[in-house]
Amino acid sequence: MSTQDHRRLAGRLIMIRLFGTELDADTADFIRANRIRGACLFRQNMLDAAQLTRFTGDLRSAMGGDALIALDQEGGAVVRALWVPPPPSAMALGAAGDATLARDVGAAVARAIRALGFNWNFAPVLDLNNNPRNPVIAERSFGADPDEATRLALAWMAGSADAGVACCVKHFPGHGDTHVDSHRDLPTVDKPLAELERFEFAPFRTAAAHAPAMMTAHIVYPALDPDNPATMSRAILTDLLRARWGYDGVIITDGMDMHAIAHRYAAGEAAVNALIAGADMVMAIGSRATQEATLDAIAAAIADGRLPPADVQARLDRLDRLAAAYPAQSAPYATEDADRALMNDAWRRALTARGTPPRPAPGTKVRLVARQDVVSDGVSEAGVPASAIAAMLATLFDVDLVTFADADTFDWGALPHDGRFTILASTSRRRYGEHARATWTPDLHLALWNPYQALDVAAPALMTYGFAPPALDAVRAWLAGAIEADGRCPVPGF
Repeated sequence: MSTQDHRRLAGRLIMIRLFGTELDADTADFIRANRIRGACLFRQNMLDAAQLTRFTGDLRSAMGGDALIALDQEGGAVVRALWVPPPPSAMALGAAGDATLARDVGAAVARAIRALGFNWNFAPVLDLNNNPRNPVIAERSFGADPDEATRLALAWMAGSADAGVACCVKHFPGHGDTHVDSHRDLPTVDKPLAELERFEFAPFRTAAAHAPAMMTAHIVYPALDPDNPATMSRAILTDLLRARWGYDGVIITDGMDMHAIAHRYAAGEAAVNALIAGADMVMAIGSRATQEATLDAIAAAIADGRLPPADVQARLDRLDRLAAAYPAQSAPYATEDADRALMNDAWRRALTARGTPPRPAPGTKVRLVARQDVVSDGVSEAGVPASAIAAMLATLFDVDLVTFADADTFDWGALPHDGRFTILASTSRRRYGEHARATWTPDLHLALWNPYQALDVAAPALMTYGFAPPALDAVRAWLAGAIEADGRCPVPGF
């Protein structure tokens, strides 16, 4: 077998990131030359439905009929196609507590992205958010109870499968109890194995009988492997997931450009380590140079026998089965209006009260306090602008908007003492620090992203678990007295 043959086998085992909003000739040639069959698209690759459908169609032409074209369309803050009906976050569905609703939402998400040419969605999140200080999961989780989170996640996944899109549950074997974001550094979950089995592992163990794919976590679990993150751990990917749990779906790594991996390993070394550990596909979503290095390293490992032919073929077979079961093809989107109504209803059903939040009377003079900027944490889309919240409130009240740049220094006491009803709107995932916790005193707190922020401020709160337009619509409906906040927060402390 030639070096080029080895590279072409390696190409079947990687997923790449693309740059720009169309498939240029050079990238198409790179894909064809190396028989690459996997691509993950992000927000910067998307303009509108027509452009994106054309892009995915060009990818299918370059990759062939067994293409795997993926994105992260979880719901809430983690969505890439922003113009389709906006799904609620997993924790919003956890607050609603209705498996039928979760299944319907999963199906609606799949219908929207399948119409755009995707056949693989990196969702749902199976992590149990049992750490209130988790900087990256929070509302992306269905909750903290393993049975309830599993029930809702499996329903969501079944809906997606029915609508023709493969799910990929993540982040195996659990990213919920970390205080470090693996995009930034390498976390460790240092718990006894028995505790991991009862909690973190439980949703994934059940999902092993159902999920067509699992994404690995760049996290060290010393109880199983003190030396390697799960992505590179044979003890976790092969001994636990494959051998003990009998999982025969696809295992794909999380992005290998994340700092937990990229700051510790060369790209090619990391990719080979992951495949030897038991992964089927490596997310080589860095630069072209990184992708070339990854191909070279995997090809070398195939050539020298570190990746034996039988093991390579088993990986190819699993990926082929996934692509055959969920073919990549765009389809007409005939249910957009119904799906939009479904999502609106789901956001309303999730709305949750903490304490007894007061409703100002129509026409009340209110003061809205919110961040100046809208930020992305690198995983999520940017939050809702303060001006959009003010515009929503202005349909009911006389609104004075005050913005702040830094929550750790903003002087709440400097607000005018003029009798206005004060509303704090929280529009980022980051928890508040001691300064805000000790000095901020709004009359009403709108926690529009991370529900744990409601614990940081001594005020009654409405929690939406996300900031999509239907979430703001739900808040407005509550303020107008048209709906109640009947959701139940699915994590402890509320």
